[in-house]
Amino acid sequence: RIWRGRVRRQRADEYEAYNYEVGIKPLIEKALGVQTFRENREHESEFMTISYWESVEAMARFTGGDPNRIHHLPRDAEFLIELPESVQVLRILSSAGRTG
Repeated sequence: RIWRGRVRRQRADEYEAYNYEVGIKPLIEKALGVQTFRENREHESEFMTISYWESVEAMARFTGGDPNRIHHLPRDAEFLIELPESVQVLRILSSAGRTG
């Protein structure tokens, strides 16, 4: 499950801290794994959160029905340049590499 959002560069540090406390910490308790990314550009920063789930049904339980349903944080409208309308749901077909 992949979520993306863009923030004006001057508020990116503030959003990063807010997003972690309010969005990522609770997600860590429910998903199998969570990764967060940030790309700084000239005038904006893009954030991406990838969460891993045991099944589409588990995602649906988290979102209240539709696994593609987006869950906005209370202050997202204050920070984000535009509110994302959806998330991307992908299935892992293969995975390789060292984990330790």
